[in-house]
Amino acid sequence: MIVLIKKVFFTLTLNSALLLMLIIGIQNSSNKKKINLLIGETVNLPISFIIGISFISGSVMGSLITYNFRIKK
Repeated sequence: MIVLIKKVFFTLTLNSALLLMLIIGIQNSSNKKKINLLIGETVNLPISFIIGISFISGSVMGSLITYNFRIKK
């Protein structure tokens, strides 16, 4: 149980730091695009923000999925 809490805490801390660096780094970005969703479109967002958020969300989802490969006897 403690290992799971450590894993979640590490994941959230690491990805929060990545998000903070992403936000600081894209302040002067001039290339902007809209994302087409099924319902509508988003506001103009910097391309680096779109790529960074997709990377961070994939990192969070991938690290929180645990596999249990133990063979039960």
